Amino acid sequence: MPRTLPLALFALLIGVAGTAATAETSPFKPMDLFGLQWADAPAVSPDGRSVVYSRRAFDVRTDGSRSGLWLVDTASGASRPLTEGTGNEGQAAWSPDGRRLAYVASDGSAQQIHVRYMDTGATVRLTQLTAGPEGLSWSPDGRWIAFSARVPAKPASLATDMPTPPEGATWAAPVKVIDKVLYRADGAGYLAPGYAHLFVVSSEGGAARQVTQGDHDFNAPAAWLPDSRSVIVAANLDADADYQPLETELYRIDIETGTTLRLTQRIGPDRAPAVSPDGRHVAYVGFDDRKLGYQNSQLSVLDLASGTSRVLGATLDRSAEAPEWDGNDAIVFEYEDRGSTTVARVAAAGGAIRTLATDLGGTAMGRPYAGGAKSVRGGQVAYTATATDRPAELAVVDRKGKRRVLTDLNDNVLAHRTLGRVEELQWKSSADGRAIQGWLVYPPGHEPGRKYPLLLEIHGGPFAAYGPHFAPEIQLYAARGWLVLYTNPRGSTSYGEDFANQIHHNYPSQDYDDLMSGVDAVIAKTGVDDTNLYVTGGSGGGVLTAWIVGHTDRFRAAVVAKPVINWYSFVLTSDAYPFFTDYWFAAPPWEKPDEYLRRSPISYVGKVKTPTMLITGENDYRTPISEAEQFYQALKLRRIDTALVRIPGASHSINARPSQLLAQVLNSAAWFEKHAAKPVATPTP
Repeated sequence: MPRTLPLALFALLIGVAGTAATAETSPFKPMDLFGLQWADAPAVSPDGRSVVYSRRAFDVRTDGSRSGLWLVDTASGASRPLTEGTGNEGQAAWSPDGRRLAYVASDGSAQQIHVRYMDTGATVRLTQLTAGPEGLSWSPDGRWIAFSARVPAKPASLATDMPTPPEGATWAAPVKVIDKVLYRADGAGYLAPGYAHLFVVSSEGGAARQVTQGDHDFNAPAAWLPDSRSVIVAANLDADADYQPLETELYRIDIETGTTLRLTQRIGPDRAPAVSPDGRHVAYVGFDDRKLGYQNSQLSVLDLASGTSRVLGATLDRSAEAPEWDGNDAIVFEYEDRGSTTVARVAAAGGAIRTLATDLGGTAMGRPYAGGAKSVRGGQVAYTATATDRPAELAVVDRKGKRRVLTDLNDNVLAHRTLGRVEELQWKSSADGRAIQGWLVYPPGHEPGRKYPLLLEIHGGPFAAYGPHFAPEIQLYAARGWLVLYTNPRGSTSYGEDFANQIHHNYPSQDYDDLMSGVDAVIAKTGVDDTNLYVTGGSGGGVLTAWIVGHTDRFRAAVVAKPVINWYSFVLTSDAYPFFTDYWFAAPPWEKPDEYLRRSPISYVGKVKTPTMLITGENDYRTPISEAEQFYQALKLRRIDTALVRIPGASHSINARPSQLLAQVLNSAAWFEKHAAKPVATPTP
């Protein structure tokens, strides 16, 4: 039996299914999660006529995600698959002449680099790596592909005279000696000693060669110089790099000798280098580090001949990211503004910043964060386009701002679902009258005049932002017949440095007032059953949720997800402790313990009256599970109705697997409904 149907027959079957389908729709359901697909990681061909992108989806059998590569014609929108999409094919990178495509796919044991010849479709595996490659980039002459991979280092040891067990004996596993500053990482667990180094491999196959050496991490992707003999990367080569969590400089590296030449000189990160086609300039982003909780990255251009840099768009009070050259004369970059991500273009010589698109995003499949990716070649910008009613689609925009969406990946699912309508709101904070932005999601079939429960959902970070993006978690809550409010209180990004740093060394604080004012604004605007108010949030949102129940009893029930409860214990158990102690506080906890406790939800647990559930990943090393357990045990001692939901195998990203996302939402919803002032009908799954 053939594995694929002829195109005409496939179209006929789709047409028959379409005419037979009922016009009736229903709310978004938990199992609909496995029907969603979204575009990610576009790569425009050198001539701008086609785009390769990763088409992603959740896999109901493996409870994970999978992705395949698809090719789209930018003129017609016609698309075809390049890979089967049964695993995780991605990181597509075009050769300079557009005749070959490098990408990464699993060989069953590890991720390997493959090359596809676009004229014949023939594919060859180039590498036999033991660690997955990251950041593929072709040399301008097409001979080499650079990438980074982790190289093991010698583990620490102390006892050299430990006896050897006799033959056939069963002894305990040997001890593991830890002497590094950074020894574990959320999502990765306890780290085996090693560093990320730069490699090159021939585009026609053969052994991969390590270019860089030493006890340092070199950040991919590498930006090639036109001579194909050297690259530019970001790295921190200082001896105490682990104590400098943000510091990086740009280095020019000779790929034959590994010789490094430092190109930038300042305290603060310089990263994301992009070399102009003529090789004269390097665009990059970074800032002078002032040890603030949040700092905007600025777009700079380095003249390689003189070694001098200048800032472009210095008056832009937003964080510039992901620069790419559009010819030799202009740079396309992105920045978040009021919860949305803008694609912008600026002349390399300076001048006004011109907006190309304002809807980049849609790849953060969970809550309404931005996410997103773009690619610039041949006068085209391909990017993932976001909307409130769809995950990311592939779109293109030209230099004049003419925009077209090339895919429609979810119409067959979401067109047959009644989604919660998303409406932007703005209100003034009771703290100081500051304008706060948020979004209200109405339950499907909302009836004006009827009163509905209201759920306040708070983002993490806290230096992050929600926006007008499709979010399965939010839609699942709305489908239960609730209004859902999500918002960007002070401390959120995309509103400028001053707005974000209102919580610098002062978190939580008036962000609480911003949130309560938002709840009041919704109650004044529409029908809210104020006897059924619920609140939840994750990470930084978990901090604020725990803070809220210690400062008010207006909420019927609360769910605190992966929180910080005690700042003193958190900064000494989190994986990023050099950062948190240096940037989020003025001094380490033993010097100013009162300051840590003043900002800790545990200090106000004696005032909590709200039934409060906690939910956390058992392998969370960012906000360790001991944080949630402190609040749980304190609430138990106070005989407050509480529960602790542990997600086995989950890191801080407790919704990384689709079943875990559903477990978080459905257990949270069950907690709210258990404590409703009156019975709430539970929708049929």
